[in-house]
Amino acid sequence: MLNRVILIGRLTKDPELRYTPQGVAVAQFTLAVDRGFSSNKEEREADFIPVVVWRQLAETCANYLRKGRLAAVEGRIQVRNYDNNEGRRVYVTEVIADNVRFLESANREGGGQARDEFAGSGSGNGSGGGYGGGNANRNSGARNSGSNNNDPFADDGRPIDISDDDLPF
Repeated sequence: MLNRVILIGRLTKDPELRYTPQGVAVAQFTLAVDRGFSSNKEEREADFIPVVVWRQLAETCANYLRKGRLAAVEGRIQVRNYDNNEGRRVYVTEVIADNVRFLESANREGGGQARDEFAGSGSGNGSGGGYGGGNANRNSGARNSGSNNNDPFADDGRPIDISDDDLPF
């Protein structure tokens, strides 16, 4: 059996970071994901998917994701239930994320959409968290020369200059 989901959408509000009594970080946010079809020709519809992230990934998401930011989420669907104050059973369907990729940089000057290379991996099942990923050799020194940008990982839109000697194959 397989329970795997990949979503790309925009956050509806800033992530909410909390800690369990044991001190484990957990963050929640909602991702607005456009539907591939529309019942009304003029207005596209979206689904609002609740997402839960744990441990270091939760703290990273809370620090770097903001309302309106484009993000990709990988994880699994979980359905849980509880009895509310009126005694009725309430079912909650949510995505438990084990990887979050920030698809826009924090400062989009001039409308350019550069990708952040922060990614997260963690799990709600007790395994370790953290973030990593991205391309360490994304920029060469030649690409950044003459640039006033202090961010060595900024995407300036030019091709990457890599010699064949640098490739591992």
